[in-house]
Amino acid sequence: MGESKQYEIPKKVVIEAYKRVKANKGSAGIDGVDFEIFEKKLNNNLYKIWNRMSSGSYFPSPVLAVEIPKKAGGTRRLGIPTISDRIAQMVARMYVEPVVEPMFSEDSYGYCCSANYLHLDSSH
Repeated sequence: MGESKQYEIPKKVVIEAYKRVKANKGSAGIDGVDFEIFEKKLNNNLYKIWNRMSSGSYFPSPVLAVEIPKKAGGTRRLGIPTISDRIAQMVARMYVEPVVEPMFSEDSYGYCCSANYLHLDSSH
């Protein structure tokens, strides 16, 4: 009997999410894995993300806490997720954002999307 996935996430969506995350650049998370290291096993790393998200067993890693300076003085804590977690977040965003964005008022300035949606159809 073949294993079925709990969620239908095409592998091409994970690949597109990876491309978007890489374009944003960013540093390594708590695991110390930067893009150079991540890409040494790119296919395996993307497969693991896809497999875990599709089966409903994906759990994010802790974030790396970094203190960054504020313009007015002092610092604030910034959480840096791992590259894998940023890709998983982007996959979720690509599905959720086009659904919830239309619910916001044109005057909702606290939230702004990139309008860079994944256009899903019934074939997925």
